[in-house]
Amino acid sequence: MREEVTPVGAFIGRHTMAELEGIDAALLDNEDLLRKILAGSLTVAGATVLDITSKRFQPQGVTVLLLLAESHASIHTYPELGAAFVDVFTCGERADPGYATRLVAEALKPTTLNLHTVARGHTERIAAKNGDEPQTG
Repeated sequence: MREEVTPVGAFIGRHTMAELEGIDAALLDNEDLLRKILAGSLTVAGATVLDITSKRFQPQGVTVLLLLAESHASIHTYPELGAAFVDVFTCGERADPGYATRLVAEALKPTTLNLHTVARGHTERIAAKNGDEPQTG
């Protein structure tokens, strides 16, 4: 017999992926600063940060991962190239991953920001909210 499960939310989410270039190498190699920027940006954008882990690589580069109540976020830096990848996925509608990513970019001041957001799950609900047509396939 299948156990009854109470739904706690809709099966929807937004996944924002960004490439940032033209960033000062010193910023991209500062592990503590990157942790603060990513966590602060997610909090302002409505997410709940549960845990943070990070690693500074030798000779350079940092990865920061955030576990969110809404899902996860990360930044991977390439100081030697002045570049970083930012990835934010949030389930539900409360947190805004695009806004969080733009806040990270504002703090890092890239010369180039290439940002994409993908609707995930039952995308027709997100599309209806945004006035868009759902995408399939």
